[in-house]
Amino acid sequence: MRASSLCWTVVAVVLAVQARGASTPQTRDLRDVLGVTHVAGSYHLTDKPFLAEGADQILALGSRVIKLYLFRPAKNYPFNATWPRFGSLVEVAASPAYREVFTEPFTTYILTAYSFGRSEHYWTKGVTDAEKADEARQFHELTRHLLTTYRGTGKTFVLQHWEGDWAARGSFDRKVDPTPEAFAGMIEWLKARQAGVQSARKKVGQPGVHVYHAAEVNLVVQAMREGRPGVADKVLPHAHCDLVSYSAWDAGGDPKTLREALDFLARHQPDRPPFGRKNVYIGEFGLPENDRGPETVRANVRNTVATAHAWGCPWILYWQVYCNEPRRRPVTRNDDVRGFWLLKPDGTRSAAYDVLRALLVPQRP
Repeated sequence: MRASSLCWTVVAVVLAVQARGASTPQTRDLRDVLGVTHVAGSYHLTDKPFLAEGADQILALGSRVIKLYLFRPAKNYPFNATWPRFGSLVEVAASPAYREVFTEPFTTYILTAYSFGRSEHYWTKGVTDAEKADEARQFHELTRHLLTTYRGTGKTFVLQHWEGDWAARGSFDRKVDPTPEAFAGMIEWLKARQAGVQSARKKVGQPGVHVYHAAEVNLVVQAMREGRPGVADKVLPHAHCDLVSYSAWDAGGDPKTLREALDFLARHQPDRPPFGRKNVYIGEFGLPENDRGPETVRANVRNTVATAHAWGCPWILYWQVYCNEPRRRPVTRNDDVRGFWLLKPDGTRSAAYDVLRALLVPQRP
């Protein structure tokens, strides 16, 4: 049996078990596991503010898990919106646009977030005590805001950063290894963010709402198979984050590679409650449909979801609602972008949309 057929069979079995009402980490309702990112799309389809438009599309797909960027909203959600100047993470989270999405019927929000007052990856040259203290303060305040504002809602918020292996390099050159200074700075930076989240949880508790902190890795296969230094082995064991997000482009949707990468991450990521060893989730996956073709995209989605869900990932995030990689501007036609999408510029559904929809809203016999 081909790998894609096997993984589709696994998904079918999972859905059948769900229909019988079983309740295990691997058979949670996929609507609370399988989600979509919405950020920096290069086109839009309605007159609604862009942040809300993308959230609506994810809900219409059938998912209750969304990944958003909680910084630079004027750049990341530009259409049909006028954004004020913000001075803190709390101000962004408390703004009407984000509040609107946070009150929608999502169960989990994965939020890429950075502190104010410094560049996103300032830590590559080291972190001072003052910077660590301020980092912890800002993440304490954001966590406290989320815990108090959304108490009793049952919602989960996960605060993370963007692909750490690229960030540590300061470039997209995978042949260049990060410096020991960059790894050391990243450890201190992540520990400060984690300390802020933990201190707020300790002070406020988690009254019917949860906030966690994650590191994100992306060059896992290189570290695993070539022994090259990466965030997975040089940073995760020392940062003690609640979770690790795997931006899983290097696995390519291959089930064997993805399982090995998840196991590799679990060995290096310290166990943390309530997830235990299964505190690894898929922060990004997908393929560009215009580059690779719809059949390859369908296989990638099926293989990734089946493998990650069977392994026990708490969340699996597809990239993304509207393609953020234009070939030319303005984007008016479907071939103006590479095809990282649920919905195309002409409003039609992508190959990934159809597969995800079938998984999220299965037809009952």
